Amino acid sequence: MDSRHPRRRSALRLVASRVTFGHTWPRAALRPAPVAPPSDWSPPRPSPGLGQPGWGNRTGACRKPEAGSAAAAAAALAFLRQLYPYAMPVLRPTVSAGRLLLLWLRLPLRPPGPRLSSGRAAAAGALERAMDELLHRAVPAMPAYGLREKTPAPAENQCADFVSFYGGLAEAAERAELLGRLARGFGVDHGQVAEQSAAVLQLLQQPREAAVLLQAEDRLRYALEPRYRSLFHHISKLDGGVRFLVQLRADLLEAQALKLMEGPHVREMNGVLKSMFSEWFSSGFLNLERVTWRSPCEMLQKISEAEAVHPVKNWADMKRRVGPYRRCYFFSHCSTPGEPLIILHVALTSEISSSIQTIIVKESPTSETEERDKITTAVLYSLSLTQQGLQGVELGAFLIKRVVKELQKEFPHLGTFSSLSPIPGFTKWLLGLLKSKAKDHGRNELLTDSECKEISKITGGPVNETLKTILSSSEWVQSEQLVRALQAPLMRLCAWYLYGEKHRGYALNPVANFHLQNGAVMWRINWMADVSLKGITGSCGLMVNYRYFLEDTATNRTTYLSSKSIKASEQVLSLVAQFQKNSKL
Repeated sequence: MDSRHPRRRSALRLVASRVTFGHTWPRAALRPAPVAPPSDWSPPRPSPGLGQPGWGNRTGACRKPEAGSAAAAAAALAFLRQLYPYAMPVLRPTVSAGRLLLLWLRLPLRPPGPRLSSGRAAAAGALERAMDELLHRAVPAMPAYGLREKTPAPAENQCADFVSFYGGLAEAAERAELLGRLARGFGVDHGQVAEQSAAVLQLLQQPREAAVLLQAEDRLRYALEPRYRSLFHHISKLDGGVRFLVQLRADLLEAQALKLMEGPHVREMNGVLKSMFSEWFSSGFLNLERVTWRSPCEMLQKISEAEAVHPVKNWADMKRRVGPYRRCYFFSHCSTPGEPLIILHVALTSEISSSIQTIIVKESPTSETEERDKITTAVLYSLSLTQQGLQGVELGAFLIKRVVKELQKEFPHLGTFSSLSPIPGFTKWLLGLLKSKAKDHGRNELLTDSECKEISKITGGPVNETLKTILSSSEWVQSEQLVRALQAPLMRLCAWYLYGEKHRGYALNPVANFHLQNGAVMWRINWMADVSLKGITGSCGLMVNYRYFLEDTATNRTTYLSSKSIKASEQVLSLVAQFQKNSKL
């Protein structure tokens, strides 16, 4: 039964109208059938910090503090927490007191009339003031430097209040508002930073003992810590606290993507969370687990739902991906044992695969026994992050290294490791290039004259407009002539996109940048390697192999990160040279 149900709606409207306009409560109104509260029950006095004295009494009546005040929202929250156990017959069990407050703030107020619009504005203001009061209560103050190790930790319920309140915010905009207020109002104390910086500079100008300078630098480091970091640290100690913080960062990233919150304070908070997760989710705290067809059904379901690169079609497809000549591994964390954080699928083959169809569409072998002497290559064909709040945390690189070691233990003769990777963003980049580089009279600077004539002959229209139309759909792969005509230009354009297009000096394509940072070599670009709808519309059916030469990965990684130089095979470099020769850019 949802909140639109008449019985629930009327009960909540009764709460809203009574509390909002200061009416007294008859005790009978608080007893929704079939469960009745004890005969002597009435709203108890709220705990200190949540309400005001006199808000609850033992006569069965209560009155709300002055409408629109910050205390009103806090008092309403305390009252609804007490009402919560007796409202269950008309509310689903998962509704929290915080959510009750939000429902109260959103419901149309009674009585109707001119007070409606002003009531809504007051409700919005009350929610904002409730946020401010919550933050001032929940975010611990920064103790003085000398007392930082002697100051007792804040009461657990302070952090729990924040978790509960945040969990009750149903709208992304409301969560963004709370996080924005936290980022802006509880960051670094710039006055302290200036003071400690001046102290360090003074000591540098007037040389003192090393211990004095080191202590001054430590004071500066302490001053540079934002106040909300302490809140996150104490939340992590709660049961389920780490999981909550990961979801909080996912909400933060989503709000930034939707432009619900922006600015340096928000980016700083995101960086603080990412830094904390990088410590908490380091390789020593991660457990490597393998999934097989004999794994629990619940685990197989999680793996299937989390697959983001090549969606699993059915249980037969899932059985192939964890069956013979296939391996599936994931990382879990000690705080959430058995919960996949990142998942890697591997195909065990005799050569580097050039098509995903040979891996995920090919029929399963009839025998469950693997011919080990035929397995010489491990193809990493899917890497999926299940927790968006862990974006940017170095999990994928750790997982690949651990899986390579695991496979070498199982197959000592295994010597070839490569990925078969998608090229997300290629089609979008190409369509943008066609639009921006098109010249007068339909001249195209990306294709040779002979290619333009051949494509125009097949399609019967101007090359620029025709290409933009056909590449925006997947129907062009139905024409063998068009597939042949587009192979050469799309191959060299893709090579340039992967090798030549940069962001701050590094590969623009995120998958390419990931593997190159791990020390892989851009090995081979494959034509019609993914003919699924997603593959055709996202990357014109192209895929790429990044090969890992284990003895060279450290050197390649250092070269890429320091000089931004991409290690590539002769095939890739040849295609890049063709692009530079034939494309007039």
